[in-house]
Amino acid sequence: MVPPSSSMDPSPPPSWFTPKRLLIIFCVINMINYVDRGAIASNGVNGSSETCDDKGICKSGSGIQGEFDLTNFQDGLLSSAFMVGLLVASPIFASLAKSYNPFRLIGVGLSVWTLSVAGCASAFSFWFIAICRMLVGVGEASFISLAAPFIDDNAPVSQKTAWLAMFYMCIPTGIALGYVYGGYVGGHFHWRYAFWGEALLMLPFAVFGFLVKPLQLKGFSPVESKKALASVETVSSVTDVRQIKCKVFSRFYNYSLDVPYKFCNFLIPPFVLFCILKASKLDGRMLVGGDGIIGDELSKTSKLESIHNILNQLSRFAKDMKVLLVDKVYVVNVFGYIAYNFVIGAYSYWGPKAGYNIYHMKSADMLFGGVTIVCGILGTISGGFILDRMGATISNAFILLSGATFLGAISCFSAFCLRSLYGFIVLFAVGELLVFATQAPVNYVCLHCVRPSLRPLSMAISTVSIHIFGDVPSSPLVGILQVSSFTSELV
Repeated sequence: MVPPSSSMDPSPPPSWFTPKRLLIIFCVINMINYVDRGAIASNGVNGSSETCDDKGICKSGSGIQGEFDLTNFQDGLLSSAFMVGLLVASPIFASLAKSYNPFRLIGVGLSVWTLSVAGCASAFSFWFIAICRMLVGVGEASFISLAAPFIDDNAPVSQKTAWLAMFYMCIPTGIALGYVYGGYVGGHFHWRYAFWGEALLMLPFAVFGFLVKPLQLKGFSPVESKKALASVETVSSVTDVRQIKCKVFSRFYNYSLDVPYKFCNFLIPPFVLFCILKASKLDGRMLVGGDGIIGDELSKTSKLESIHNILNQLSRFAKDMKVLLVDKVYVVNVFGYIAYNFVIGAYSYWGPKAGYNIYHMKSADMLFGGVTIVCGILGTISGGFILDRMGATISNAFILLSGATFLGAISCFSAFCLRSLYGFIVLFAVGELLVFATQAPVNYVCLHCVRPSLRPLSMAISTVSIHIFGDVPSSPLVGILQVSSFTSELV
């Protein structure tokens, strides 16, 4: 057992760490994540399907859609496939943060992300690239759940929302750069090279997450590890296992039987214990220090310990979820975020194609990318700084959220109702400025309406909700609407 006082002692920060350096690293990683989102939606990477005119002359498809001959519905599913992994893995990584160092979990996630994007580059079928996109979501899940709490922990008190704004500014900027990057690489080289480039950019950060001394997250004691997960209910079973380990250790190394239990876990790890027990086995029984210990009993005790740990994890997760679901502030905030992401998901994926078809833009990727970069940066940073000036409180955050979302929605909707290209650009830019101003306040509420130990789970469930009810269904649903509209026109 660890003394209570030791669990409260904060560990010194690693030598590489400064708050600004951490912010820069996380912003670059977030940027690369969303460059991937923009790249796969760009005309250069996503491409188009084969088209034929009235005379029967067909033009071959391009990009992913053309190479794998995808329908609009399949194409929309492909854009949302990574969400499956993200939704499943986000709560898991958030729960594991109580057992493992969160910084190391980010390193694991980035490694999975890098390998999965490389898999997209070498895809040979629709289903293979769809599976790789799901694994991209698994890799991103750890970062999405844990990065914001790290930033909030280390930001200056008077600039917490502004720092979150800088982090979330990378979402529109990354998507916009992805449009430009994907359009250029896909148009001048091949769509596969876009994914290879992303994997190479993320690789150093995946290695960084494993090699450097990890940073601790506030609200999670450094001693909270697998050894500290055993609760009061499992003390007896854990003690039995330690007693057996100590007896095996004493018999094998000829030590006295009064070896402290806590040393047995380190002096005789599970693999060594297995080898000793195999070597000492005699007619189905093992002789340890003169006592007969049945091997099946040891196995049963170890299994019980594992089952207890799993049940404790599930019980802790259920209790934490109950706390979140009864928090009215959290629930209202997430519901609003869901509606916001439903619209943004459709705009971000189908926007370039709509601009190309409605306004006959020859460089839709560049235009949407440029407008989104400027408005995304200005809007997101403005939202963070305005909330800090107003006073970073949850009530002020809701005031800013309601006003910016309402006015931004009207502007974006009106933009696509106009036939004038210049009118579209102006209204679309104003709409993006307003809607991106909500990024920092909405995540500030998610972080500060719960206690510190629930922040990773709060961010994870928020991410799961906005995607599974927001931008995941929006892209394929708009694809279906396009097919229905085209069929009605033919009839």
